[in-house]
Amino acid sequence: MPQEVPNFRHLRAYCAVAERRSVSRAADQVHLSQPAITQAISKLEKRLGVPLFERRSNGMYPTEPGSVFHERARRVLGLLETGAKEFARIDVRKGARGFSNFDHLVTVAQMRALCAISRTGNFSLAARSVGISQPSIHRAARDLERLAGAPLFVTRSEGIELTRGAQALAQHAKLAFAELKQGLAEIAEWLGQDTGRIVIGSMPLARTRILPEALNNLTRSRPNVSVRVVDGPYGDLLHGLRHGELDLLIGALRNPPPIGDVNEILLFEDALAIAARAGHPLARKKRIAGADLLGFPWVVPPEGAPTRTFFNSMFAARELANLPGLIETSSLAMVRGLLCGSDRLTIISAHQIMHEQRQGLLVQLPLNLPGSVRQIGLTVRRGWRPTATQKELLGHLRRASPSIEQ
Repeated sequence: MPQEVPNFRHLRAYCAVAERRSVSRAADQVHLSQPAITQAISKLEKRLGVPLFERRSNGMYPTEPGSVFHERARRVLGLLETGAKEFARIDVRKGARGFSNFDHLVTVAQMRALCAISRTGNFSLAARSVGISQPSIHRAARDLERLAGAPLFVTRSEGIELTRGAQALAQHAKLAFAELKQGLAEIAEWLGQDTGRIVIGSMPLARTRILPEALNNLTRSRPNVSVRVVDGPYGDLLHGLRHGELDLLIGALRNPPPIGDVNEILLFEDALAIAARAGHPLARKKRIAGADLLGFPWVVPPEGAPTRTFFNSMFAARELANLPGLIETSSLAMVRGLLCGSDRLTIISAHQIMHEQRQGLLVQLPLNLPGSVRQIGLTVRRGWRPTATQKELLGHLRRASPSIEQ
């Protein structure tokens, strides 16, 4: 998240003015003086670099960028409110001394401290990650506990652990910061300063062609956009998506989604194949039986991956147990190296090895795998609103997909 983000109190004042069309009515709603509201709007406009309101004789009306940012600010405050309610439902006992609407009182510093402690499990590492002293992050964390009216942290031998309620609060805080990042990117787009950042979680198949093609096309029209591609196990990527650390996830869909706060978008369907090095003994056969596959070592994805699940279904339990030299990896580079230097086999999408096939390094064996078709697509947070740049990327991903499907 950005080093400098707008003050939550300023966002609340801004939203009140946008909705009430009046500084005086907004002051009544958020319990601030009119000068305080005016100052908050002025600071926010200076921070964003755009006028947020047109001052008319009959009221305050949002400008074009003001309307765009109002929707983002409203979602930020809504996420903080939901997180506070979840915390209270899970952790706050009857008669606790916290504030009932403590989300109205929390600061950016306190929420950043909570997110950092959640991420690192250590006050010292958390302080270093957000660039403040350890006493400062301790103070922010304890002040947040006082506002919330219940403990947020439990000390374990391995570090600091968040309570269940604090985990829910931290997740919503991370999503609020992600939403704020989206709002700041949209303001930059409006100003013609398209310097946004997109973070994509990618599973193996998309890395070979879909994602490179889409990103090359995106950066031709938006050369200043920064993109980070993160790979890793599906569970880690899904966690990052749900906590606002990733903007979207591309790869094999789980269908139905494993949890209710994400949506899946189908791009194309893809069948699996058995691959080996060029010149492999089985590559010379015109017809291959299942029994032929038992005499060779394999390199396969880790347990839990849809491809591994299908691989396991190809053999009886006793046959699986007797397969020689099974190696697990999700790295295409590792798969390529192992196959090219041995008689190993792998199960993989033919699209993932298209470059190796063109170079004459690997071949697809003549064996059909009924029932191996997988759905490939995008996973996004439910209710996610992409920026204009992100929408353009989605378009490029869709246009890249049919060429792979064909």
